[in-house]
Amino acid sequence: MQIDWLAFTPGPALLGGMILGIAAALYVLLHGRILGISGIVSGLISPIAGDTNWRLILVLGILSAPFWASLLFGIHTAAVIDADWFAIIIAGLLVGFGANYGSGCTSGHGICGLSRLSPRSLVATLTFMGAGFLMVFVIRHVLGL
Repeated sequence: MQIDWLAFTPGPALLGGMILGIAAALYVLLHGRILGISGIVSGLISPIAGDTNWRLILVLGILSAPFWASLLFGIHTAAVIDADWFAIIIAGLLVGFGANYGSGCTSGHGICGLSRLSPRSLVATLTFMGAGFLMVFVIRHVLGL
């Protein structure tokens, strides 16, 4: 395996992490809740009156971030996904099931929960990271796909 050092971009990664950290801190301070994307999106699926505008704005902000990064900072991303649509859909459904089953997603547990030193979030993060590592190993090295 060879590392592509031209694709190594610590600046944009650091900036994105800082923005995410600030957003998570502001969300806790202003709303008293943990910033978990799965919970925010699920609130759009089963909306409560007066609770959809901020959720929709946040999701649109996340989805439009690559456009704004390109426009304002000249950061251009090239996502290469080495999978077919069926695999992507199945993976998305499994991630959604896992987020629901684990009472939170990677952003809720991995970013906000770990920063609060939550033991439950530590277990959840170790579980989904370990499961991800295991699945990549099985698919690439055992099944050879």
